[in-house]
Amino acid sequence: MTSIKKILVANRGEIAIRIMRTCREMNIEAVAVFSEADRTSLHVRYAHEAHLIGKAPSNESYLNIEKIIEVAKYCKADAIHPGYGFLSENATFARRCKEEGIIFIGPSPEVIVQMGDKIMAREAMTKADVPVVPGTAESISDEKEVFEVIKDIELPIMIKAAAGGGGKGMRLVHKESEIESAVRAARSEALSSFGDDSVYIEKYITSPHHIEFQILADEHGNVIHLFERECSIQRRHQKMIEETPSPLMTPELREKMGQSAVEAAKAVNYTGAGTIEFLVDNNLNYYFLEMNTRLQVEHPITERVTGVDLVKQQIRIAEGQELEFKQKDLSQKGHSIECRIYAEDPDNNFMPSPGKIYKISEPLGLGVRTDGYVYEGYEIPIFYDPMISKLIVWGKTRDEAINRMRRALYEYKITGIKTSIKYLERIMGNAEFIKGDYDTHFIEDHQKELMDKSGHKDISDMVVIAAFIDYLQKISSSENSSKDFVTPQSRWKNIPYINHF
Repeated sequence: MTSIKKILVANRGEIAIRIMRTCREMNIEAVAVFSEADRTSLHVRYAHEAHLIGKAPSNESYLNIEKIIEVAKYCKADAIHPGYGFLSENATFARRCKEEGIIFIGPSPEVIVQMGDKIMAREAMTKADVPVVPGTAESISDEKEVFEVIKDIELPIMIKAAAGGGGKGMRLVHKESEIESAVRAARSEALSSFGDDSVYIEKYITSPHHIEFQILADEHGNVIHLFERECSIQRRHQKMIEETPSPLMTPELREKMGQSAVEAAKAVNYTGAGTIEFLVDNNLNYYFLEMNTRLQVEHPITERVTGVDLVKQQIRIAEGQELEFKQKDLSQKGHSIECRIYAEDPDNNFMPSPGKIYKISEPLGLGVRTDGYVYEGYEIPIFYDPMISKLIVWGKTRDEAINRMRRALYEYKITGIKTSIKYLERIMGNAEFIKGDYDTHFIEDHQKELMDKSGHKDISDMVVIAAFIDYLQKISSSENSSKDFVTPQSRWKNIPYINHF
């Protein structure tokens, strides 16, 4: 068994801070890496030490495997936590860590490869008797194969990238006339996104619910699940709101799906924290969708209802320890909801809205948690995902959790950029959402009523005041420059613990 004393967090933003918080509670030193664009990011300040790894583009920084390995060796990190996104599901990165004697906090490279390839994953689940969506067992070679397949499973179908994720390389086909163009488009997008143009076919489940089960597995063969998360509020296959327990779930279905999730993890000898994702139809039939071999963005709601720190469990498992609890020890207490706060304009096709934050006021109070990384005066870079924080609430009941989320969203004030906060408020007030009667088409079905109907932009006094202060500062800076006054330079580069590789 290994004792981890120092962890390099190979990520940025809110997830980097989230991991570092648990590190501090466990008396483990946390090492940050950052790009030039993230020099003033909060995760750099929060870490015990921080290292510059490259320019702003992620392929020159957060995706630069050799640079991250170099930093880990330089600072003598025992382990690397990849967070989510970037290199979190990169088998080459996990393999390089192993070669250098650095613990990768996640599953083995072999499992990442197997579950990252959707066709291989489907094959493994079929052997484990986990239900899968009807479709092809192998990648298709040309459009003609599609016409043969639909004779058995019928339209509509989904054409999906074998190495896909995040909604890329996916095309929905309703008519035979759409097949050829859909295959070409899916392949092209898959090649540009993942370097692999392999695609396969799945039967399209009408009105599906997207439900995932959190699992933990140690190196000693122990596997448990920590119940489900409902993730059906999505736009462009990207989740916006998650909740647990799912309003769709019955005790019988929960037990069956939970057991399937455990069997899925056992089938590939999984270790660490992972998520088994399912589609559930209106008749409560469920089908394996994919496995995420990492921590999920929405993991806090599971932590809130179970009382389990998932990052702490990841670290314990990476040290070779056995799970602290068995399935019978776990239960769901109350209800939790997470809203993802994006720097984007929902009323303008969700366009990203990078820029300087003039004022921020985060919600507080009973049952409210905010995982974020921005602060007043911080300028959000354009190079990365526009999610700036996650707002998590807990209530004794679902109704209480919804009301608490509505209150928390009302209190959440960010000026200087556009955000999704008002849009999320409108979802919380939607009658069908309140009833729990929704599926993955919710955003599409309610698009018009969720748009801002006020006819004017929400501009508060704080925006005007902040803009005026910014204007005065620019004038002052200009006047000082004309008097040969040297403006004080940022002291970030002079802080001793920041190294420049």
